[in-house]
Amino acid sequence: MRACGDPCWICGHDIDATLDARHPLSWTLDHAVPISRGGSLLDPANARSAHRACNSRRGNRSTTAVPQRTSRRW
Repeated sequence: MRACGDPCWICGHDIDATLDARHPLSWTLDHAVPISRGGSLLDPANARSAHRACNSRRGNRSTTAVPQRTSRRW
């Protein structure tokens, strides 16, 4: 796997830069403060790297805590 240089800020795993943009683990730009909640589209400090699936799961919440899936295996 070839990483894009930054890990996903949500899950911490490396992002594979070779994946198709539609793949759930591909790179997307996530905004610390969502645009729909008044975040700046042009401020680089508002931008972070994330997996597409992690970014979608986060939605437009502005908190840093994202509910993670838990395993049913104990």
